[in-house]
Amino acid sequence: MKKAVVLGAGISGLASAALLAQAGYQVTVLERNTWIGGKSRRIEVNGQRMDTGPALVTFPEVWQQFLETYDLLGAGLGAKHSDVAAIEFTKLNEVGRYFFREHETDLPVKENHEWFAAWSRFQKQHDAITSSISTLLTAHPFDTRALPALGKMLKVYGIRLTTQSYIKSLKWMPAGLREVIAIHTLNAGVSPKQTLAIYASMTAAMASQGISVPVGGVNEIPQTIAKLATAAGAKIQLGERVISVAKGLVTTQNGEYPADLVVSSLDPEVLGVLLGKKPKAPTGSRSCSGVAIYAVLKEPLPAGTVTHSVVMPDEPAELYAALEAAVPPKQTMAFVNYYKAGEVYPNTKPTVAVLLTAPADGKTYDLDSTWVRAELDRISKVMGLDVPIDSLFEDKMILTPEYFGEWGSALGALYGKTNPLWMSGPFHNPQYRSIFRPWLQRVGASVHPGGGIPAVLGGTLISLRKLRPRK
Repeated sequence: MKKAVVLGAGISGLASAALLAQAGYQVTVLERNTWIGGKSRRIEVNGQRMDTGPALVTFPEVWQQFLETYDLLGAGLGAKHSDVAAIEFTKLNEVGRYFFREHETDLPVKENHEWFAAWSRFQKQHDAITSSISTLLTAHPFDTRALPALGKMLKVYGIRLTTQSYIKSLKWMPAGLREVIAIHTLNAGVSPKQTLAIYASMTAAMASQGISVPVGGVNEIPQTIAKLATAAGAKIQLGERVISVAKGLVTTQNGEYPADLVVSSLDPEVLGVLLGKKPKAPTGSRSCSGVAIYAVLKEPLPAGTVTHSVVMPDEPAELYAALEAAVPPKQTMAFVNYYKAGEVYPNTKPTVAVLLTAPADGKTYDLDSTWVRAELDRISKVMGLDVPIDSLFEDKMILTPEYFGEWGSALGALYGKTNPLWMSGPFHNPQYRSIFRPWLQRVGASVHPGGGIPAVLGGTLISLRKLRPRK
């Protein structure tokens, strides 16, 4: 039986382990932390459950394709996903509520809003390529199945390859709505001029398909995948720090693991050191980091507060420039994720996550840090709260760039170093497999650092697409 060692128990590492074990490999997952899920970590604040990392699930067909692949690889000999675990998803009423200057709107834009006509035109145009995006999430760019999808997308974008150039070309669209759409590129940690035009389509795709949250929180996804991996025979070892990786052997602080195949979901720079490269001081442009505040509330937020709010800066260009310079912005983009007691999570008290886009500077911040304090006050005012939101906190946990840098990319960059535009998207660097190391596969953060759950799962399917059902 061939042996596979998976580095990292994030969503992509666990998904790789599940598929490899189903295909008949002897699989060991090595995770240096004490939790599974990577960025999607389950924490507890004052007895209430909260999840860090991604808060939403989009493109549900990618999740379904992963489950179908799992069953297929078992070929009647391995466990069926339906016999092991199941996730119940709940669809939210809106993608989110957006606050930008004097504007306030839900996505999708409602009929009585001044942006409705422009939004309807935009969404209709991009609905036609939503299925193409799903195809590209699960097919290699050189796969013949991807060619029709690429063709449809090029008809929409033309030669305007960046989000910024494409959005600017939509002269008929109100400037405020253009900024709302463009700022979604921060989901990849970089500005609109550094991302492919496909990011402009994400808002329309999310609004058209709807967004969902697993009942119990997003961490239910890695928890479920871990159960599938274990049912197929994989072993998941937490608190196991990898020291080095070489052909045929992975070494940790506790011992050695022979491997015919190594699958890495680690940041490329982290993996490089494990492969023997000399550690270097962080250089070059990096994606953003975050100051993530998870809190239990003394009382519910005002009636009408939606699950996901997005408070934008008055000058997005200033935010993009600050992030590129790795300095605190005057104003940032903030996500405010609010859950009532018993909503999504099995909690008895309301909770909130205030997620501030921050520079990747490796520093620690608290509620009294100058720019954090100013942003909490601004966010509270914009959302119509009578008092600063943190005055409603009963207890809290704060994650900062220093924290994110301890277990991921240097300086806490959530999505690692940025690549030139031509090396992003389908032509990312590094690729899933190197011709110089055919025994090494890359998934997750190694190749799709800012792609979200669909790209992470889809990338895993692409990376391991040559697996055959066990016999």
